[in-house]
Amino acid sequence: MNIWKGVRVCLALLFFIPIALFFVDFTGTLPDQLHVLLHAQVMPALLGGFWAIILLHLALTLLVGRLYCSTVCPAGVLQDIINRIYCIGKTKKKGARRFAYHKPMNALRYVLLALTALSALAGVMNLCLLLDPYSHFGRIATNLLRPLVMLTNNGAAHLLMEMDNYTLYQVTVSTVTRAGFVSGLIALLLFVGLSVWRGRLFCNTLCPVGSLLSLFSRYALFRPTIDAKSCVHCGLCEHACKAEAILSKEMKIDTSRCVDCFNCISACHTGSIQFRFAPIRKEAEKANEAVKPDASRRTFLATSGILAGTLPALAQGKRLQKRLRKGQDPTHWPPVTPPGSLSIERFKDLCTGCHVCVTQCPSQVLRPAGMQYGFDYLLKPYMSYENSYCNYECTVCADVCPTHALKPITKEEKTTTQVGVAHFFIERCIVYTEDNDCGACSEHCPTQAVRMVPYKGTLTIPEVNPDLCVGCGGCESICPVRPVRAIIIQANEVHKRVEKPKVEEVKEIEVTDFGF
Repeated sequence: MNIWKGVRVCLALLFFIPIALFFVDFTGTLPDQLHVLLHAQVMPALLGGFWAIILLHLALTLLVGRLYCSTVCPAGVLQDIINRIYCIGKTKKKGARRFAYHKPMNALRYVLLALTALSALAGVMNLCLLLDPYSHFGRIATNLLRPLVMLTNNGAAHLLMEMDNYTLYQVTVSTVTRAGFVSGLIALLLFVGLSVWRGRLFCNTLCPVGSLLSLFSRYALFRPTIDAKSCVHCGLCEHACKAEAILSKEMKIDTSRCVDCFNCISACHTGSIQFRFAPIRKEAEKANEAVKPDASRRTFLATSGILAGTLPALAQGKRLQKRLRKGQDPTHWPPVTPPGSLSIERFKDLCTGCHVCVTQCPSQVLRPAGMQYGFDYLLKPYMSYENSYCNYECTVCADVCPTHALKPITKEEKTTTQVGVAHFFIERCIVYTEDNDCGACSEHCPTQAVRMVPYKGTLTIPEVNPDLCVGCGGCESICPVRPVRAIIIQANEVHKRVEKPKVEEVKEIEVTDFGF
C-alpha cells in the first residue's frame, strides 16, 4: 500500500467509524459531540447555510481533488467497503481487472445537479432526499444496521440470561417503519448494485455532491499524473480505477471523476503514476475549449435556464398542496414536527430524511413517515405518540440535526414551544363511556394543560387549556382508549410560544411540636 492510499484509508476510517457508531448506538454511550462530524457533509452544510464548511470543501477540492468522496462522505466509504467485500475470494489479478474506462455521462450528471439545485431553491426537497449520499447512508444505518445491532444484542442478552448473566439487557426495536425499512433497503441495493457493476458510478453520475465537486476537481493543483516516459501501457491503473476515469492508452486521467482513492498508484508496477503538483496549463485548457466546446457546460446552462422557468410552477404547486391540506377532513391532520422545526413548511424545505434524529431521540417518539402525509413529506420524521412522548426538556434532535431543519434550541425555549395542541374527545373517554375514573392524561401532563374537572357525582373528566399545552404527547401516549385515543395532539403548522406553568408557592411551616 502506497503512502497516499494509507493516509486516505486512515482518514476514511476516522470519519466512517464514529459516524456509523453514532447512528447505531442505542445505549447513549457515545458522546453527543460526535454529531459535529455530520455537519462536515456537503449537502447538509449547503441546506443549513454553513458556508465556511462549503468553502473549506471547495478549497480542499481545488487543492487535492475529490478527497471528500473517499474520506468524509460515509456513503462513499460504504461503497468502497462493498467493493472490497465483493473482491474477497477472487484472485488478485481478476479482482484488479474489474474496471475499465468509460466516457463520463456529463449531460446526465450536470442536468441532475441543476435540477437538484433549482428544485431546492423552490423548496421542493424530493431530489435532495433521493440523491443526497449522506442521507442514503443515514437511512441504511437507521433502518437496517441499527435494528440488526439491536436484534443481535437481544439475542446475546437472552443467551446470557439463560446462564444467569445479566450484563446485557433486551431493547425494543420500535423506531423502524415500513417506509423507513424499504427506503434503507433500496438505498443499500442501489449502492451494492452500482458498486459491483461500475464502481463509483453513483458518485460520478447520480450524486449532486460529486457533480458539484467535479466542477472544481478538474482544476486541482495536486493530482495523479502519468509519466509518459516510464509508462508501459499495461492497463493495470485503468482496471484498478473504480471511478473509471483512467484511459491508459492515451495516458489521460479525468480528474473531474477521480475520487482520490489512489488505487492506480498501488496498481502501477513501474511507478509511472504519481500524486504530485500538476496545475492545468491555461494555454492547453484554452486550446481544448476552442477545438471542442464543452457540451456538458452547455447542457448545464441550458437546463438551468429551462428549470428556472419552472420555479413559479413548483412554488404554485406547494401553495396548492397547502390549500388542499387546510380543507381536508380533520381526521387527517398534518404531521407534528419536532421542536426546532419552526413550521411544517420550513421543515419540509430543509430535511433530507437522514433519520439521525430518529436514532438519537431518547424517548423514541420520532418515526420516518410513509405516504400518510403526502409525497412531499415522504421519509421525513414526525412525532408518533402511539407508544411514547417527547421529553419535556429534551433538545437532542435539534442538537444533532446537520441541516438545521431542526434549529438548535435551549431547554427554556423547548419548554415554551407549542408544536401542537391536545384535543379531547369526550365521547371516547372511558369516564364518559364506562363511568369509571381515569385521569391518566392529567397525571402525565408536564405543564398542567390537562386537568380533571367535575363531571357527575364523584367522577371527574379531562379538560384542556390550550394556552399551556406544548404538544408533547404525554396525554395521548398514556390514554388507555383503543384503537383511537380519547385525547390527540393536533399539529401547529407554525409553531407557537406558550407561557411556562406557574409553580405554586410552597409555604414553609415551622413545626414546634408533634401536633397531639
